[in-house]
Amino acid sequence: MLNEELITYLSKQFPGAEVKQGTQYVEVIAGADELHKVAQSLKESQETAFDYLVCLSGVDYPEYMSVVYHLESTKFKHFIVLKVKTSGRENPAIDTVCDIWPTAEFHEREVFDLLGVKFNNHPDLRRLFLDEGWGYPLRKDYVDEIHIVER
Repeated sequence: MLNEELITYLSKQFPGAEVKQGTQYVEVIAGADELHKVAQSLKESQETAFDYLVCLSGVDYPEYMSVVYHLESTKFKHFIVLKVKTSGRENPAIDTVCDIWPTAEFHEREVFDLLGVKFNNHPDLRRLFLDEGWGYPLRKDYVDEIHIVER
């Protein structure tokens, strides 16, 4: 499926999401409340078959946090980027997708450990690299009290 066809198909499938051509890939920007439904449909649909979660990243914006999923269909050889915004920065949380793509389990733990984004229904959401009391060092409002890193 060409990118234009993919945009048309995804726009019809997810009328509540924003679908557009990004700088490299087609981008789907979905609400946090519909993430799980959109992700499951992207994987299970015969027309898209996004069966491979290439990467999952967290992004810290001034007003909210975002999680970005890079997905590939190994059947059709096409890629998309799925983006989701949290409702705020104080207690950012979205649903897990590790029941859809098992590789998301450690990616989500990394985003939780470094940015503090909680993933609802995650089977083992605990710190991956740091101790429990450390804070979230990739957040822009992180304060390094012992000055290991100076800004």
